[in-house]
Amino acid sequence: MKITKTFLLAALLALGAACGYSSKASTPASAGATPSIDALVPDNANAGSTSVILTVNGSSFNSNATIDWNGAALTTSHVSTNQLTATVPDSDLASSGTAIVTVTNPGTAGGIYGGGTMAETSNSMTFAIN
Repeated sequence: MKITKTFLLAALLALGAACGYSSKASTPASAGATPSIDALVPDNANAGSTSVILTVNGSSFNSNATIDWNGAALTTSHVSTNQLTATVPDSDLASSGTAIVTVTNPGTAGGIYGGGTMAETSNSMTFAIN
């Protein structure tokens, strides 16, 4: 009788492990849509300029995409999958130099088993501050 109970317990544990009872499968995040920048309008401004609205034209911009100015996300308005706008902070235009502009499509979270998409960043373009 003791051998039968031991055998049944072992069989039950093996069946539970084989069914994945002890762990959940995890699906890695997949690549998201990679945005691409074709043009910045304007692509330059004079040092000391104020209230400059930057328009980024390109492709594959998600509705929650952000324009990144030297790596910092600007408050971005989604016009279409091909156009975004943002106001450049006056402090970023205070002195001469350049700024690197990119667009990022944020990643999305997956369900309880993982998944979702990874964040993707576009090619970069240079904005000149004269």
